[in-house]
Amino acid sequence: MKKLALIDDAFLRLENRRQPLHIGVLMMLKPPTDAAPDFAYQLADRLRQHTETAPPFNQKLVSKRGLHYWEQDNHFDLNHHFVHLALPKPGRIRELLAMVSRVHSGHLDRSYPLWRMYLIEGLEDGRIAMYLKMHHAMADGIAGITMLGKCMSNDQEASKEMLPPWAIGARKSRRAQPPVPTPASGFTAIRALTREGYKAITPVLKEVGGTFKDFRSGNENLALAGQAPKCIFNQKVSASRRFAAQSYSMPRIRAIARAFDATSNDVILAMCGGALRRYLIDRGELPKESLTAGVPVSVRRKNKQSKSNNEIAFTLTKLATHLENPAARLRAIKKCMDYNKERMSKLSPGQLLAYAAMVMAPGATNALFGRNPDRTLGNVIISHVPGPRETMYWQGARLDGLYPVSLIIDSGALNITLVSGRDTVDFGLIACRKTVPSVQNLLRHLEDELTALERCMEESRPAPLRQKTKTAGKRQKTTPAPKQKVSKAVKEKASAA
Repeated sequence: MKKLALIDDAFLRLENRRQPLHIGVLMMLKPPTDAAPDFAYQLADRLRQHTETAPPFNQKLVSKRGLHYWEQDNHFDLNHHFVHLALPKPGRIRELLAMVSRVHSGHLDRSYPLWRMYLIEGLEDGRIAMYLKMHHAMADGIAGITMLGKCMSNDQEASKEMLPPWAIGARKSRRAQPPVPTPASGFTAIRALTREGYKAITPVLKEVGGTFKDFRSGNENLALAGQAPKCIFNQKVSASRRFAAQSYSMPRIRAIARAFDATSNDVILAMCGGALRRYLIDRGELPKESLTAGVPVSVRRKNKQSKSNNEIAFTLTKLATHLENPAARLRAIKKCMDYNKERMSKLSPGQLLAYAAMVMAPGATNALFGRNPDRTLGNVIISHVPGPRETMYWQGARLDGLYPVSLIIDSGALNITLVSGRDTVDFGLIACRKTVPSVQNLLRHLEDELTALERCMEESRPAPLRQKTKTAGKRQKTTPAPKQKVSKAVKEKASAA
């Protein structure tokens, strides 16, 4: 038996009837052009032949003296974990997302290892889907994406010989941390720094002091926990879930980022901010102040080797939802993220966790005792996970989309998680069906914001330089464009173009 880490144990204890704390992923797959009509059936039959399992897929929970342990399941039943389903006709994406919404709402049975995988056929366009869910105590999002990467290949034939997820396994990094700072992770980080001595804790105290100094001076680029205005996303959640997913063009996002001297992540946050603004306006629920997003960011140092694939810190950023102009919103978000990056660059990953815990403390206290009922820690979580950068295949089928399905909790009724690839960004939105109705409308709003940012990009481009002409044997002379004389050859060339 192996005792669960304090953070993983916390996910189990925080789980209740309305808050299942598992995460998932939806893979869209395109079968080969020469695939047989029963491709999905053959695939399911082939996968069932893999009865060997690797940790943690073969481990179930055991509770002793109030503590949780992992224990190998000696009576592992693959038929309980692997399910082959077919969509009801007409097999649209709508029916697929409705099915995933229902399945994701259900709890995982703690009598078995905490995961389930569904192979889904019946889509009208001929594609198939694979939905996998795992408890967050078992694996985090980055570990899950890494594990799926090991199940795929950029060679179609080679992918047919790859092992399924349960035969490969997934392992959390020892230094992995949850995307949101918890009391357990914060106290652990602070205790670890105090052991290292005064030199380790001093930079943290300095940054904490600087943060609260900026707050008192009204620095508009600072987003402080506990200062976000409450909105409909900050209510208790029901037990039902609604999942929505869609892909957006990465080249379009990169073009906007270049035009505004921003990062792709800045543009994505601006898309989310604008989409949330539109959604709340439609419902007459938009706060006058900007919404705040919790954003997990990688803090791996490029100049340092690290064994960890999940060195994550948590930061807050304002989404500038009080601004109507999309370009102004993007610039405001960029300034806020740049402010965060400047502070984060001065601290090590361990120091960042301690810093986050200290800065979050006043807001967490307010949330616990309700001293300021109109304020909340933050409004929404927006996570960005890097995905495959080349065409990948799973069991002979081409990967056509990789959509994360995250979790929600009370006061956090909406979660936006996305996986970025070479050509697309795959958004997965999970929300409480009751608290955040018609969440699928956000998909349309995201596209509207992307288009609006492109329009702002075009409008911000400088006007073409006035043409200049040269006269042989004379000094170059610039004349106003309307009076400029253009040769016949130039006219013919322009006409041909």
